[in-house]
Amino acid sequence: MWISEAAVAWSFLGVSLVGAVFTLNAFMPVRRIPALFVPSFFGSWLTAELALHHLVWQSLATVLFVEFGALSTWPGRVGMGITVASWLGLLLLFNDGRKTRDTFDQALAGLAEPANAARLPFLQLVMPFLFRRRGVKVLRNVRYREVAGKKLRLDIAMPEEPGTNRPAIMQIHGGAWIIGDKREQGWPLIGHLAANGWVCFNVNYRLSPAATWPEHLIDLKYALKWIREHADEYGIDPNFVAVTGGSAGGHLTAMMALTANDPEYQPGFEESDTTLQAAVPVYAVYDFTNRLGTMLERFRTQMLEPMIMKAFFRKEPEKFHRASPIDRVHPQAPPFLIVHGNRDTLAPVEDAQLFVDTLRETSQSPVMYTELRGAQHAFDIFASPRTARMLDGTLRFLTAMHERAKTANASHPAEKFSSPSPAPELAIDNL
Repeated sequence: MWISEAAVAWSFLGVSLVGAVFTLNAFMPVRRIPALFVPSFFGSWLTAELALHHLVWQSLATVLFVEFGALSTWPGRVGMGITVASWLGLLLLFNDGRKTRDTFDQALAGLAEPANAARLPFLQLVMPFLFRRRGVKVLRNVRYREVAGKKLRLDIAMPEEPGTNRPAIMQIHGGAWIIGDKREQGWPLIGHLAANGWVCFNVNYRLSPAATWPEHLIDLKYALKWIREHADEYGIDPNFVAVTGGSAGGHLTAMMALTANDPEYQPGFEESDTTLQAAVPVYAVYDFTNRLGTMLERFRTQMLEPMIMKAFFRKEPEKFHRASPIDRVHPQAPPFLIVHGNRDTLAPVEDAQLFVDTLRETSQSPVMYTELRGAQHAFDIFASPRTARMLDGTLRFLTAMHERAKTANASHPAEKFSSPSPAPELAIDNL
């Protein structure tokens, strides 16, 4: 043999340890050690959502090592034990994702399953940019606003068959308010909703550091105004528009839902109706003030203050409170479905839990929360059982809220498409 069995065994032990570290990190991602934060996030993200992929490569590697005599000496046998333990961990991670349906069923108890829902093709999850849903057409780069030298555009996905009074939804991309684009995020959900009769608008907005908060939110409210103004053109019901987004897009989703008709965020179009009928924030940021101490200090000092808010929290705390969804909760909030992973290191789950509790104590609308066991931030980027079940659950929630709204509108037709009062003013104790 051109390489000794001892060398093969030690190599197998090293590879087994690497695989085990990835698996262990998926269960216990590192948050408080700055040097490990980024690699730990990516490692846990890639492992938790691609557990079967890791199982496949580890199995293939094991077969090769065994073929070359890795088990002939004790390092190889130790490596085999570590590998088997890693496989068991990967199976547990995969099982967490598979149980997402049960998690959504518990959160959405009482809501009916959509009748005759179009099934979710696997290829739509694997390569959403290359495969379109059957019966869905996409309009790209529709301009909705020109501001500050920027031409802002959105993409529209809708059923190919003409229709009227269809429910609509805005998708808001994430990217820390600094990066991201409508082409990159939300398409599996958009395709699934459009195949089930929804008209979906994936919206770009100005990004920091060129944009200063709340310009991001102002652009999105203008997009909502534009959508309602073009309701007849795209066959949508202006009385039902929902909003969704992940990460920074989830923050903006919650802010959109909680600041309806607030003139502060509608300069020049104060009279436009910016109410929303449902909101689905996913792994969102709910607090810019760090009241629970979950925010990494460098997130505030290196990004939030200098690039997004262009202000210091210690000098202007009210600005940060006004930008925090948890401080904008009020009784007239629309129905919410909040989705978060319990191993999220970028947007810690404790903030989501506090937001849910606060919203449930105050809102007169349904507040549903699904905490996904084993899920990291941005889990829905990948094709996984967890992602597929989240899309089904989101469709179920939105369909139920649409039916609820239609029933309410039928009972009170005079109230349809009215512009209610702005959201209540912010009340903050102990600033």
